[in-house]
Amino acid sequence: MKEKITLLQKEIEEKLKEVKNLDTLNELKVKYLSKKGPVSELTNSLRDLSIEEKKEFGKLITDFRNDIFSKVEALKEKYELEELNKKLENEKVDISMPGLDIESGSPSFVEKVIDDASDFFISLGYDIYEGPEIELDKYNFEMLNLPKDHPARDAQDTYYLKDEDLLLRSQTSPVQVRVMLDGKGETPIRMICPGKTYRREDINATHEQEFTQIEGLVIDKNISLSDLKGTFDAFVKHTFGETTEARFRPSYYPFTEPSVEMDMSCIYCDGSGCNMCKPKGWITIAGGGMVHPNVLRMCGYDPDKWQGFAFGMAGERIAMLKYNMTDMRTMHENDLRETKNFDRKEVK
Repeated sequence: MKEKITLLQKEIEEKLKEVKNLDTLNELKVKYLSKKGPVSELTNSLRDLSIEEKKEFGKLITDFRNDIFSKVEALKEKYELEELNKKLENEKVDISMPGLDIESGSPSFVEKVIDDASDFFISLGYDIYEGPEIELDKYNFEMLNLPKDHPARDAQDTYYLKDEDLLLRSQTSPVQVRVMLDGKGETPIRMICPGKTYRREDINATHEQEFTQIEGLVIDKNISLSDLKGTFDAFVKHTFGETTEARFRPSYYPFTEPSVEMDMSCIYCDGSGCNMCKPKGWITIAGGGMVHPNVLRMCGYDPDKWQGFAFGMAGERIAMLKYNMTDMRTMHENDLRETKNFDRKEVK
């Protein structure tokens, strides 16, 4: 047994001298030190020996195993260090070289429009408000004077979440209601509330199921429709250029009376008509009117003392016109080929 141990030790030490890298070291470990290798067989052979022989040869085998494992681990550390140094040498970074030009985008088209509109209205003394996107029917419809049978309250148009009382807001007007209720019928209000809204729509080039609204509200004494006209005229000139004109057309909304469609002169033609304005020379971008007396009363304001106007427009609609786009879906795709050329596309 002693001779067998000596021969095996000598054989392994000779093989260790031939090891040149981690691969050949691993091959040696598999051949000699695995569970079925000759070193393990020596240990297993002890069970066939007498007690006295086990005491004698057991210590020899243990010392032999420890010696071989120690030499193997030393070689392993050596070659691992060599590989690491080689890798560091090949992958070192020259900090004096210029960095890579990483392509980046910019704020989305709609974000840019919201930021610009917010800055404009803040300059007029408006406050910016936000509200919950999951809303109660009470604030989204009822307190805005929409009758129970109004088509907008149909489940085919609105995303209801629970018992037709909880829904994804279809407009940001509920924020206006909440602000009026906080005013307790005694506080003047000048605000806009930009945010996401949700409606059941067929998604196409001009319609989305999730879109952005920018709605505004002014409540004070001696407010008239001419105040809304002046505000809208200033906004379109700020957004689309000083030569842009504004006009109102009669319309109908349950929450305003009188109600108007809000048009601007076509920025793509001289008014003779084009594929954007058709033959009209005008483009509708918003709707609004004087706040309905019923809405004022429900929110605590006496319509004999207080008046107000409200308006609403789609952020995507403004962006499509301002940045000369034909497909609304482009705004939600985060395509760097579009966003990195943001300023180049602007029409003003």
